[in-house]
Amino acid sequence: MKPPLRLLLVLALSPLLYAQSPAASPPASPANDGARTAWFREARFGMFVHWGIYAVPAGEWNGRYHTQGGEWLQRIASIPIADYKALGPKFTADHYDPKAWAALAREAGMKYVVITAKHHDGLALYDSAASDWNVVKATAAGRDLLAPLAAAVRAEGLRFGAYYSQSQDWTNPGGGNYGDAKRWDPAQLGDYDTYLKNVAVPQVREILSSYHPDIIWWDTPVGMTPERVKPFADALAELAPDIISNNRLGQGFKGDTKTPEQHIPPRGYPGELFEVCMTMNNTWGYKTKDTDWKSVRQLLQHLSDISSKGGNFLLNVGPDASGQIPAASVERLQAVGRWMKVNGEAIYATEAGPFPRRLPWGRVTQKRREDGGVTLYLHVWEWPADGRILLPTVREIPSAGRLLALSGEVSAEPASDGLQVRLPGAAPDADVSVVRLDFPGPVNVTQFAYTLPGSDGRIEMGVADADFHGGAEGNFVITGSGADAYAAGWKQASWSIDYTVRVPKAGRWRVSAEVGADQRAKISVGVKQKPPVIADIAVTKSDREWTVVDLGEIEFPAKEITLELKPVREGWQGGPRLRRLWLTPVN
Repeated sequence: MKPPLRLLLVLALSPLLYAQSPAASPPASPANDGARTAWFREARFGMFVHWGIYAVPAGEWNGRYHTQGGEWLQRIASIPIADYKALGPKFTADHYDPKAWAALAREAGMKYVVITAKHHDGLALYDSAASDWNVVKATAAGRDLLAPLAAAVRAEGLRFGAYYSQSQDWTNPGGGNYGDAKRWDPAQLGDYDTYLKNVAVPQVREILSSYHPDIIWWDTPVGMTPERVKPFADALAELAPDIISNNRLGQGFKGDTKTPEQHIPPRGYPGELFEVCMTMNNTWGYKTKDTDWKSVRQLLQHLSDISSKGGNFLLNVGPDASGQIPAASVERLQAVGRWMKVNGEAIYATEAGPFPRRLPWGRVTQKRREDGGVTLYLHVWEWPADGRILLPTVREIPSAGRLLALSGEVSAEPASDGLQVRLPGAAPDADVSVVRLDFPGPVNVTQFAYTLPGSDGRIEMGVADADFHGGAEGNFVITGSGADAYAAGWKQASWSIDYTVRVPKAGRWRVSAEVGADQRAKISVGVKQKPPVIADIAVTKSDREWTVVDLGEIEFPAKEITLELKPVREGWQGGPRLRRLWLTPVN
């Protein structure tokens, strides 16, 4: 999955490389047709499993620990094929318990499991007739690892999916095409199309025929022209016409789902299926020293956020070479499962919430009931001190309201700016509490998607008004609630922040922000087709100190605009914490 940073640009550009090319053949089945994708849209939550021989070195090679190792270690460390294959006797899978894996997924509230049938190192987790580089012939595991997991997953009532790296293979000759055609071992040399014809396509047909997956999860489409895509698409049409596939096969193949990796798209993809894939720590494959685990609170809020945008959450585990899932992963999944047992109805089979802007206290999902009514689920991340939250511009009154975690009613009453919901006592859940509101009919939301000027002409925006653009290597972290919420963790120079606003007239506007900073930083502030200004951010005294800084004057056109905050890459060591931003008209 996650490539080293020097390859992120190639990966980022890959959707453009195939989206603009003519299709070699249509997708195997109509994208997003209701009956075929219904189960996927209702599931919302799945388990990703990255397991392979890379779990043996676990990020370390020749005495050096690679922070970007994991499943990419063979390529990052340029490990010769003979040396990499010599790890086979240590990949034992002697503690592999597929029934326990499947039970854990079910206990966590997950509805499907996707495993790496073959990752970029080319090792197939079954006895492939197309290549002897497989777990049966080349490792101490000595047996098919896919079949028992597929059976166990289905026995738990879950769906089974297979990940397949079709574009690159670092071990089978001729594979490994990743745009830059890097080779570090003469044994890798060979013809790419011959590799696709003799290894990749036959293996995909083996997987489809033997394991009948409900999902095929392609990866890295670089180099996959329409002509190279066609045999794979034909295999789907012939052997698995009802399968769900993602958008990473190659040129001309849209697939069913978009696949944002390691970050949540700020506004989702309205009207389209998408699935956010994410690790619990910093790597997909097992690494002994990667202990930077996301908290249960983070995972629950990610699940809440993704569901509120109509997407699925595919959360990864990386078992070790013996087949054991790390205890930290198990503990977090069990905690998420306890929450799902109480609050799962606010996730499963829900739609994106009706609010075009994020709410400062949490997120909203909804369901349309058969009686014509609508149920809103309010995912309260930060329990208000006064026990009140606002649903902006909502005028309808619910017929019933309650907490999912506790008995007792929740009341709501009209307010000048929407529907005010009164919550009882303290939060029933320290991480995410859910309120159910049942409305007898449709809920009409007239909230603008952008922030409007106040009575003084100024536009004030908080964290909930910002779109945070992270990347495959992570994302911003939102801390606090309401007006006190702030964004932190601006680690990478490739990340940026956007604000969408509508200004009443063209002219100059002064931009200012409330920030805290541990180191000096320079930020480019501007709008498209206008020259940006460069703002210097000075260090503040502590992580609790906030200061208002002048970011400069910008010429705005009179229309909806996107104000962009981007790092000045030279000398970038990290960005400031950001709490509020103001736009003040100059003329």
